Amino acid sequence: MKKIAIISLLSMLTASASIAQQTKLYGSTSMEMIFSFADIENQGYDQGNIMRWAPVINPQVMVNADFGNVFGLFSGLAIRNVGFIYENPLDGNKYKYRTYNAGIPAGFKLGKLDKFFVFGGYEIEFPFAYKEKQFVDGVKEDKFTVWFSDRVEPVQHSLLAGIQFPYGIAVKVKYYLTNFHHRDFTATGADGNVKPYDFS
Repeated sequence: MKKIAIISLLSMLTASASIAQQTKLYGSTSMEMIFSFADIENQGYDQGNIMRWAPVINPQVMVNADFGNVFGLFSGLAIRNVGFIYENPLDGNKYKYRTYNAGIPAGFKLGKLDKFFVFGGYEIEFPFAYKEKQFVDGVKEDKFTVWFSDRVEPVQHSLLAGIQFPYGIAVKVKYYLTNFHHRDFTATGADGNVKPYDFS
């Protein structure tokens, strides 16, 4: 029995040493251009979403662990410029919303890691700077920025998937599982207390 235990232990140590020799640990950096859309429903209307392009500032720093040539894991820290543009079909007013988020992604890579692979994972994000703009008849009527605003959900969750092409170009899609705005947020206006983001 002791011999079997010793042989098993030696086999596990040998396998662990082999995996450790094949593991490549390194850092990487990148910038993103974000094209975003929103799923909006306002009193039964689901029109009004306008694509938003955010070419800056979206840096990320990753720690990569490649286990051989075909499978790896990654995690890191990212700053994301996230938001959407909405044109209200009821009155024609346009709104632009955005937050800067600190994100922590984590995921896996599968393929030929030095050339072409697919990846997927999860990201948790923490909004720290909120901006809102309102346009009436094409003219900017209101604009404000709030740090650590309770107008948005304080923690946002998303799933991600993508393809990494040679020469450092990747295409990624993300789906947010959390609402952008905090629907129960209450503001005081001329008509008293209102919930500006509760469109039910």
